[in-house]
Amino acid sequence: MQQKTVLITGANKGIGYEAAKQLGALGFTILVGARSEDRGKEAAAKLVSEGISASNIVLDVTDQATIDAAFRTIDEQFGSLDVLINNAGVLLEQGTFPSQLELIDLKATFETNFFGMFAVTKTMIPLLTKSLAGRVVNVSSGVGSLTLLSDAASQFANFHLLAYSSSKAAVNALTIMFAKEFKNTPLKFNAVEPGPTSTDLTGNAGFRSANQAAKIIVDLATISEEGPTGGYFDEYGKLPW
Repeated sequence: MQQKTVLITGANKGIGYEAAKQLGALGFTILVGARSEDRGKEAAAKLVSEGISASNIVLDVTDQATIDAAFRTIDEQFGSLDVLINNAGVLLEQGTFPSQLELIDLKATFETNFFGMFAVTKTMIPLLTKSLAGRVVNVSSGVGSLTLLSDAASQFANFHLLAYSSSKAAVNALTIMFAKEFKNTPLKFNAVEPGPTSTDLTGNAGFRSANQAAKIIVDLATISEEGPTGGYFDEYGKLPW
C-alpha cells in the first residue's frame, strides 16, 4: 500500500511539529511546510532522526508563488496529497480592546490566518481529490466560536482578541463551505480547537503542551470514511459555532 502523505503548514515548531511527529509515527510521509528553508530542513532532519519519513517544503501561506511551487513539488514527487493540515497562524494583538486595535494588525492577521489558509487549500484541492480518502484539518480556536465568545460563563468570554477571533470564525466558515462543496466525495474538511497551548504564538502562556494539542488534529486527520465533515471539534467533542 502506498504510504500516505501529509502537508502541514507551519510545521517546523509548536503544534504543527508535534502533529508531524505523531502522524509520522503512524507511518505518514511528512511534508514540513515552513517559511524558512533552514528551519524547515532542521525540523525535517529531526523527524528523520526519529525514524520518520519527512522532507521540508518552503511554504509561506501569504506568498502564492511558494504555494504554487509546493504544489508542483508534491505533484511531481507523489502525484496526490492525502492530508492537508492548515496550521500556520499569527496572533498579533495582546488583549487589545477593539477600539485600540490597529487596522494594519487586523489585516495582517487575516492575511495569514484566513486568506493564507484559503490560498493553500484552493491550490491543493486537485492533489487532495486524487487521494482515495483526502482529509483537510483547519486549526481554528475556541475564540473562533461566536457562541462561546458571547457566553458570559464561557472560558473565552473575557478574551479581547478581535483580529484573532474573527479570523478564526472566518476559518470556521471556510471549513463549512468547503465541506458542503465536497460533501459527495471522499474529501473531508474539519476545524479543530487545540486548546490554550504553550507555544511561541501564545507567548508560552497556555497550560497545555503542544503534544496534547496535536492529538485532536491527528484524530481528525485520520478519520474513517464514516467520520464527520464540516465539523468543529476539540478533544471532548463537537463545539458550537
